[in-house]
Amino acid sequence: MDITIDHDRCIGAGQCALVAPGVFDQRDEDGLAVLLVERPDGEQRAAVREAAESCPLSAISVREDRQPAA
Repeated sequence: MDITIDHDRCIGAGQCALVAPGVFDQRDEDGLAVLLVERPDGEQRAAVREAAESCPLSAISVREDRQPAA
């Protein structure tokens, strides 16, 4: 899972930090989102997806890992 935060779109609403506090936080100086964990574990992945969906300006992008071909 690759997570990207577009800081040009982020307004510091804080939904990501509320939904997935182990993965996201907010900068003290401006409230913009910061990524705490670049590769979240299995238990955090659902929360990361929910955080991306709850972002009011869609500033968080999530790209799932590609599964190797069988």
